[in-house]
Amino acid sequence: MYEVEKSNLKRCSEYVVQVLQPSYVRNFMTAYLDREIVERILSEETRSVTSAVQVFLDQVCLLEEEGWFQALLDTLQAEGYNGLCEALEKWDFEALENTRPHRVLLDRIEPSFTKKIRPNELLGHLRGCLLPRECEEIQAINSQKGQIAAAERLTECLKRSDKHNWFKLLKTALYDCEQHAALELLDPDTESSGSKTEEGHDEEMDTETMTTISFQYREECDDDDEGLLKSGNDMTPSETLSIPAAGDRSGVSVTGAQEPMRDGEKDRQGEKKLRHYQRELADPVFQGHNTIICAPTGCGKTVVALEICEQHLQAKGKEAKIVFMATKVDVFDQQYKLFKDHFLQKDPDVRIEGFCGNQEDTLSMTVIMENNDIIILTPQILVNAMTQGEVPCLSCFSLLILDECHNTTGKHPYNMIMRSYLDAKLDSGQNQRRLPQIVGLTASVGIGSFKNQSEAEDNICQLCGNLDARVISTVQTHIDDLRHYVHTPEKDFYLVPKRQANPFTRIIYDIMAKIEGLAKRVYNIESLSSIENRDYGSQKYEQWIVDVQKKCRVLHLKDQQEESRVCRALFNYTEHLRKYNDALIINEDARTKDALEYLSAFIEQVKNAGHDDTERQLTTYFEGYQGLLRNLSTGGQKENPKLAELQFILEEQYRHNEETKSVLFVRTRALADALRKWIEESDSLKFLKPGVLIGRGRKSSQLTGSGMTLTSKKGVLDSFKNLDNQSKILIATSVADEGIDIPQCNLVLMYEYVGNVVKMVQVRGRGRAQGSKCLLISDKKEMIDKEKHNMEKEKIVEKAVKNLQAAPEDMLQKIDIFQRRDKIFRDMEKCIVERPRTEGNYELLCSKCKKHGCFTEDIRKLQECHHIVMDRGFFTRAKTEPHPKPKGFNGLIKTKKLFCKHCGFDWGIVASYNTIPDLPVIKIDSFVVKNCVTGQQRYYRKWKEVDFTIKTFDLSEIVTNWIPLVPEEQ
Repeated sequence: MYEVEKSNLKRCSEYVVQVLQPSYVRNFMTAYLDREIVERILSEETRSVTSAVQVFLDQVCLLEEEGWFQALLDTLQAEGYNGLCEALEKWDFEALENTRPHRVLLDRIEPSFTKKIRPNELLGHLRGCLLPRECEEIQAINSQKGQIAAAERLTECLKRSDKHNWFKLLKTALYDCEQHAALELLDPDTESSGSKTEEGHDEEMDTETMTTISFQYREECDDDDEGLLKSGNDMTPSETLSIPAAGDRSGVSVTGAQEPMRDGEKDRQGEKKLRHYQRELADPVFQGHNTIICAPTGCGKTVVALEICEQHLQAKGKEAKIVFMATKVDVFDQQYKLFKDHFLQKDPDVRIEGFCGNQEDTLSMTVIMENNDIIILTPQILVNAMTQGEVPCLSCFSLLILDECHNTTGKHPYNMIMRSYLDAKLDSGQNQRRLPQIVGLTASVGIGSFKNQSEAEDNICQLCGNLDARVISTVQTHIDDLRHYVHTPEKDFYLVPKRQANPFTRIIYDIMAKIEGLAKRVYNIESLSSIENRDYGSQKYEQWIVDVQKKCRVLHLKDQQEESRVCRALFNYTEHLRKYNDALIINEDARTKDALEYLSAFIEQVKNAGHDDTERQLTTYFEGYQGLLRNLSTGGQKENPKLAELQFILEEQYRHNEETKSVLFVRTRALADALRKWIEESDSLKFLKPGVLIGRGRKSSQLTGSGMTLTSKKGVLDSFKNLDNQSKILIATSVADEGIDIPQCNLVLMYEYVGNVVKMVQVRGRGRAQGSKCLLISDKKEMIDKEKHNMEKEKIVEKAVKNLQAAPEDMLQKIDIFQRRDKIFRDMEKCIVERPRTEGNYELLCSKCKKHGCFTEDIRKLQECHHIVMDRGFFTRAKTEPHPKPKGFNGLIKTKKLFCKHCGFDWGIVASYNTIPDLPVIKIDSFVVKNCVTGQQRYYRKWKEVDFTIKTFDLSEIVTNWIPLVPEEQ
């Protein structure tokens, strides 16, 4: 009976499995299934919903009772499974299939997504795609366990939604609730609100996928002697600036060497003036308007900013107080030097100071403000100063200049600053005349997700609203003058055949499968993650590892020793799986030899760190295959088609032009290092003498150390820009599109490297020389299609800007609406009472081996950001090593690194404070927090997420109780 329905149900079970939660149809189960079977299904659901649904379907397909199929449909309808019910009635699952890409995306970004959403705000907007029971569960979890737990449950429910429009409703909800950081994760075209630069453990791969790589734009400045970059006009100390009379713009001139000047562009003293298009860009600012200056990379926007500062100082006199902000420390350093050099030549009496988060102890913002005319900052510094009351209000300043102002979205520091500005502007009674003038600099305003010109205009107006900009200044009149100096590279695409499966890949597959088998003997790791269809060598497999490690951290077993053993073993197994997965990705883009070297370096590092039994087993296992893998890497593999194509392009380019300068963009540090070695070892390419430019990084990398300092970056750039052509190619990660100005660069290569519209403009702008080319090399058609789509969207943005400029009243009206709406949302947020932190004692366990670290009652909070363990016995559970980069920050001086004594996991640092030595300062993400009463375990990424109270550091307490470490203890 019902054989057709049973056959169809089996055939389409994959759709039911990804949507249904058996406990929600319990009434049907108790009516048609035996009690023991129902209990087994519900028990299985606590471990894995997917496997529980499969058991449920298997049992349903054994039913013979009359009417069971209609009863199932009725139950689904009653519980809100309208989409699934309709699909089963028609046996048409196309609507569910169409949501698969959205599920895959949400699955991939889940670790970051759950940290960026506020579920209690979203629920009211998402009831159309969630079941009533799910909404109740999420609300209960939010009140009982906190926001992160509720966010994880909300994300899980969304991934199992059977509503065809759930993804659209989610994006709309995030936009309406102003949760832009999460929205940007969902949409590859959405501008990043924070800088996902490639700091951290290969963050280019850990946190950025092929469609969400974060490229930060850095303006046209180039290094002289100590900095990295100069201005787009290549300024020299010998050139001076003449100030015109007030209102006279024709005579404006500025320090800055430009390309050979045309007739009429020098005055009688030989001083070089602003170019015509630069004067056009600055004119709305001179007229007093809040302005976004939008112009191509390399046109000299920083030079325009210098002239704006000069005019402002002249007009405001002693009342002038200017802040210039750069989003990254690298660019802060070069801009600070640029301002110092410029005003040293023009007007030494102008007082300039720089302040960024990378500096050691320095003066307070209050002192800096009182004693300087121009302050160069990274924006978080200003946010912190406002939070701490050192800057009471933005009225203390007369001009704010925001470099790369397209970042003024979401939770970016720029937007935090401008929210304060807009609150002051929109609150009644505020003296608006005292608010500073706002100037933003950017290469593109094509932010956010948009499908047509109307949506692009809305996004641009939103950005203008965030910046309170009333004018978008672009070059319109002097377009020929702009084209004379700024060259747009030709764009071309190379679709390369994919690398076929090979012996190296098959061996790594076998090794990974066996490691997974070993892990399953320790614990059922499949129950720790619901991520399915994870292919080896994919980003999804990386996400599976992250998910397993996250669940493992809070794994609770009755036997604490067994829990410690299991968690440590699973951590080791998954770390090795992670490295094998990385090696497969390297093998796909580079040589087999490079992938093997990456693995060998990791294994050697494990052995040198004093590995345990599990790690000894895994290293021995690798060494058993090492000989065979080495033979394959030295000739037993077919050549990588992408490398062959890249080699052909480079050989042809340099055959036609020996003076070519190339920048090769790649996604990861490991790949940058691999391609450097490949070029150096290729007879036809080694003359290029490649340099590698990567970010600073926070954690060590197997192949490239812990990143590059400003000094090492400068050395690479100097070699590349040297006239003797010592280095002809620069291999770089996303750090190189952050403001590097190389006018002689005429070939930009994007090696599997694609972003969104703004990033495309930035990367392309690295090629400044006339006749430049920008080439994308990929074996993925969808990546090439994405870049072509970006080019079309760039045209849409240009039309949108022109349309807004042509109807300024309509633009201003829309901006005002957005500002008032956003103000209402901010006021509503302020009314939400923050959930109080709980009292009680909690235990911190090492998140790798689950050994005891300390109790929360022994932790003290210093300066709202440092967390010190006051338990003197803490050092019996930890070991220390000399810190490789000891330096001071906020009154603390780092002296040692701190590790778990049992497993060697990084716990933090040892520091001194006010002459008190040997204070253990711990990182919360290195621990799991266990409730000493309930036994419940929680994992937190940041201290601000914890829901328990922490006492404030008291100097008198530590003076009476603290004893420094003796040498043998260290």
